[in-house]
Formats: sequence, C-alpha cells, structure tokens
Amino acid sequence: MSITKEKKQEIIKQFQKHEKDTGSVEVQIAIMTERIRRLTEHFERHKHDTNSKRGLLRLIGRRRKLLKYLARTNPEGYKELIQKLGLRK
Repeated sequence: MSITKEKKQEIIKQFQKHEKDTGSVEVQIAIMTERIRRLTEHFERHKHDTNSKRGLLRLIGRRRKLLKYLARTNPEGYKELIQKLGLRK
C-alpha cells in the first residue's frame, strides 16, 4: 500500500522545481496521488477494509485542499499539474 523509496524519489525528480525541492505543493500532490492510486487498488481486492478507507478519505481531502491552494496561487501550474497527473477538475 505504501510507496517505495525508489518510486517516491522518482516522483520527486519528476515534479520538483529545483534540485533540492522535496516539499513543494506540486511534489506533495504528486506523492499523495500515487498513494491514493495504490490504496484504490488495495480496496478492489479487500472490500471490507473500512479502517483504511478512512485514511484514504483523509488523504483525498488533504490533496483537495492543496489543489485548491495551488489553483488560487498559481493557476497555470495547477492546470499543468492536473494534466500531468491525469486528474479531473
């Protein structure tokens, strides 16, 4: 369910703004999106895992808040990130 170190580093390199960027909004949203995708796959196999579903809903809410912040502060970056991650508006 969690993402590996290698996968996380790959995501960070893909979405970072500069060499030492590990915590910008874009990077955080990309990491959360990967975690959400993995949890969604988990729930396809384990339908009755209700405790983890609560964690998934919290993660989705946190990502939604970050996306709203990014749309408000950097609309062009928001559109680009949505397109790269394949998310809906």
